Amino acid sequence: MTRQMLFIQGGGGDVHDAWDDKLVASLERELGSDFEVRYPRMPDEHDPSFSKWKAVIGREIAKLDDGAILLGHSIGGTILVHALAEQVAKPRIGAIMLLSAPFIGEGGWPSDDIEPKPDLGVLLPDGVPVHLFHGSDDDTAPPAHAGLFAKAIPQAEVHRLPGRNHQLNNDLAEVAEVVRRLGRSKQP
Repeated sequence: MTRQMLFIQGGGGDVHDAWDDKLVASLERELGSDFEVRYPRMPDEHDPSFSKWKAVIGREIAKLDDGAILLGHSIGGTILVHALAEQVAKPRIGAIMLLSAPFIGEGGWPSDDIEPKPDLGVLLPDGVPVHLFHGSDDDTAPPAHAGLFAKAIPQAEVHRLPGRNHQLNNDLAEVAEVVRRLGRSKQP
């Protein structure tokens, strides 16, 4: 059976087709045909809006099978995790993975659009593994943001990737390895 993944792109002009498509391609190459990576185009990618993206994310999650893995890159990861924290009915998610996501709140980025949640971890679905991937050479969302997320989501496992930039050098091999490890741990 094919396992589903939902990849939420980052923000910026032409990110879906010229940037994050390379991350999705890396993930698909690493994982092979046992995984289906869904990659919806987010509205107004050049100017991400929490309410607009949250609505699309909610519709996309509703289409997924139980156990699907949710990934978000950059501001897409930030919006994804905050959208999940605000959902009343929690979907049955296999894992949450944030890639180079900027932290909103004290020590991180300010936002008029996303409310800071210093207790983000308690608002996420119980028992769902959370993985944070951040490159040491990220000059967009500073590497310290991974530590801020880890403080707000104490159950998260942080993966610091030496020498990787904001796009993780378009190589999601470590992400794929964690996905495979999660799949093995679910086996009877």
